[in-house]
Amino acid sequence: MVRHVDHITKDEEFMRLSLQLAEKGKGRTSPNPMVGAVVVKKDRILASGFHQKFGGPHAEAIALKACSDQAKGATLYVNLEPCSHFGKTPPCTDLIIQSGIKKVVCATTDPNPQVNGKGIQRLKKKGIKVSLGILEKEAKRLNEVYFKYITTKLPFVVLKVVQTLDGRIIHQAEKSKVKQRGIFSKLIQSKKPWIDAILCDANTTETDCLKTFFQSVNSVRPKLILFGNWLAISSKLRRMRKNTHKNLILVPTDLETVKSKDRDNFTIWRMKRKKARNLNLVALLKKAGEEGVTSLLVEAENQIATLFLKQKLVDKIWYFIYPDIWGKGEEPFGDLGVKKMSDSIVLKNCEYKQSKQGLLVVGYPAQVSSWQLAVGSSQLAVSSRQLAVGS
Repeated sequence: MVRHVDHITKDEEFMRLSLQLAEKGKGRTSPNPMVGAVVVKKDRILASGFHQKFGGPHAEAIALKACSDQAKGATLYVNLEPCSHFGKTPPCTDLIIQSGIKKVVCATTDPNPQVNGKGIQRLKKKGIKVSLGILEKEAKRLNEVYFKYITTKLPFVVLKVVQTLDGRIIHQAEKSKVKQRGIFSKLIQSKKPWIDAILCDANTTETDCLKTFFQSVNSVRPKLILFGNWLAISSKLRRMRKNTHKNLILVPTDLETVKSKDRDNFTIWRMKRKKARNLNLVALLKKAGEEGVTSLLVEAENQIATLFLKQKLVDKIWYFIYPDIWGKGEEPFGDLGVKKMSDSIVLKNCEYKQSKQGLLVVGYPAQVSSWQLAVGSSQLAVSSRQLAVGS
């Protein structure tokens, strides 16, 4: 029995496929967005493709090449507006026009000033029909890192909090005592490949944890930004036996104590002094953005985590709660300036994942900025693979 499906549902079906394809490039396309493309004719998929890595061919180019001359008269589904400028690759709009595609269904425009509607305009001028807005919110959520970075030149900030049931911080050295190989490690390992950099406090992060970071085998490894006073940083480096490392960035809060030979051996960011052990968070994010860091995972403790939230610099939170009761210890946050319930920081669009090891909450602090308004407030579609935490 043939099931008849109306046109808008078919559009959503093929667009959802393009989103699934796009996600396959996660962790490999930065600073480019994740893009998937599907070529369809008479409700039959001719070919598909996705942007596999930065500098490689775009999704549209891969899909169109795969279906060759069959693309004439077909419809192209793509989750982001096709580019219309020369970059690492030629404009996708030119390939679409040359292929004979008659219609392009696009989820959202590209906020990149070099594109931002120009691709759609070029296609329309050549007589190609363009449908815009199918699964737009889902498409913007998928590329939330790209949307923030391309519009602000600042990295998308993820704050990680690990605590006991009674609200005590679980420090790096204690994680093995609370089943570190459960919900915590599996999610973090699945997330790290798309994180460009991890921010750690040298004064509180255990050396063994840093060693593990460098010993882990991963084809796409994030940078490690280690900040604190130089005594703490140099002590950690000696214990890790690190004389140099291309993915290690040092941010000494007392730069004047760093010896000249050490300045030559490491990548050192010179930051202006401010609060929280003299670390200027805004300056740090601007520097990270200038260096091409599009996403940043903050693994700092109470003081830095509090400042990130208080200054509204956090875009997303991974909150792990273990079923342990300690009765004493450091709390995750200090004074956030909350005087009444209505002033509290609320997490929106939350996803929850439970296992024997504890509970994971993924959400967005309700501290709205202009770029977040553009993304919208749709429910975040997090795949089971991303949140695979075991049982």
